Amino acid sequence: MKPAIVLLHSSMSSKAQWAALSAQLADSYRCIPLDLLGYGAAPFPAGAGPDYVHTLAHEAAAVNAALAAALAPDEPFHLVGHSYGGVTALHLARHMPERVLSLALHEPVAFHLLAAGDPSKVEITGVVGTILGAPSDRDATRIFIDYWNRPGSFDAAPPAAQDKMIAMIAKVKLDFQALLGEPVGFADLADLQVRTLVMAGQHSPISTRGLAPQLAAALPNATVLETRGAHMGPITHGDAINPVIAAFIAA
Repeated sequence: MKPAIVLLHSSMSSKAQWAALSAQLADSYRCIPLDLLGYGAAPFPAGAGPDYVHTLAHEAAAVNAALAAALAPDEPFHLVGHSYGGVTALHLARHMPERVLSLALHEPVAFHLLAAGDPSKVEITGVVGTILGAPSDRDATRIFIDYWNRPGSFDAAPPAAQDKMIAMIAKVKLDFQALLGEPVGFADLADLQVRTLVMAGQHSPISTRGLAPQLAAALPNATVLETRGAHMGPITHGDAINPVIAAFIAA
C-alpha cells in the first residue's frame, strides 16, 4: 500500500487548494486532503455562540475523525499544512508524533509561540485587533485578505468572490482565537523529533517571516527554507513550492 499524505489548507480556503500537489504525488502516495472546520464541505464548529471558545484541539478532533475513516488504525502518514492548516498540523504532530512520518509546513501561523514583545507577535496581534474591531464583515474581510495578499486584493476580486470570502470571516475570527490561545511555547517543541520543513515566502509579512526561523530553531529535526512568493505561495506559486514539498517527503 502506498504511504499516506494528509494535507491541511489555510484559512478561507479548502482542500481543493492541494489539487495540483495531490496530482503530482498520486503515483507514489495516497493523498488525503481534508477540509478544516467551517471550510469546504466541513461543518462550522458545533456549539459556536457568544460564549464559545475555539481551540486547535477542536480542529484536531475533526481531523482525527476524518483520518479514522481514511486510514487504518495507527497507520503512519506524512503531514503537510499551510498557514492555519500548518499550525493545526503542528498541534497534531505534538499529540501523535509516533504516527507522523514527516511534517512540511508553509508559514504555519503558530503565533502563540512568540513572546509578547516579538515584532512578529506585535504585528499580527495588531492586525487581528483591527479585524475584530472592524465595523462590518466586509471591512474585516478586506483587512484579512489585503494583509495576506497585497493592498487592494479584496476590492479587485469579483463581487461573487467577495461574497464568498465575507461568508467565511466568522470562521477566520475563530481561527485566530484558536491559534493565539494555544497554551504552548517554543520549549514545548523540544521533544518533537519529527523530520520537519518550515517554509516562508520571500515576500511575506514580518509576522510569518519572523516566526519561521524561530520555529525551525526550536524543533530538533527541522530546516527552514525561503520560497518564492508570499504567504499564499502554495496557491499562487504552487509550480515552485509543490516540487519542494514532494522532494522533502521523498527524502
